[in-house]
Amino acid sequence: MFTRTVRIRRGLGALGLIGAVALSCPGTAVGADWAQAKPMTVVTRDYRFKPKHLQFRVNVPYRVHLVNSGKETHEFNAAELFKQAELGNPEVLNADKSEVLLQPGEQKDLLLMPTKAGKYKLFCPDHDFAGMTGDITVK
Repeated sequence: MFTRTVRIRRGLGALGLIGAVALSCPGTAVGADWAQAKPMTVVTRDYRFKPKHLQFRVNVPYRVHLVNSGKETHEFNAAELFKQAELGNPEVLNADKSEVLLQPGEQKDLLLMPTKAGKYKLFCPDHDFAGMTGDITVK
């Protein structure tokens, strides 16, 4: 067992102390800086995603702006990706955290930072039979 000494300057306050401890502890994850999130827009329309092939980078935060320009309700379902990502606003997802529901004319932003490389499915569960599918690659 070892101990680590952390020197803290006077006047740092509680936030400085928390930051110093977080930086000094091995394995501590630092959250995404959502203010620096890269913008990306995905439009849903009867019956497609535009674009339908999305690419993200591991540990890069994104602001995915979802727009439903169609006449029907659509879902942006990427359940497996969401399990492998840090979400800045998980409340935008449905109860089981598998999709974002968009009513006709509705727009929502999803703050997403993928944490694992791979290929993920994208689909609208109500319209995948009509070809409303896509894919997401995280490198």
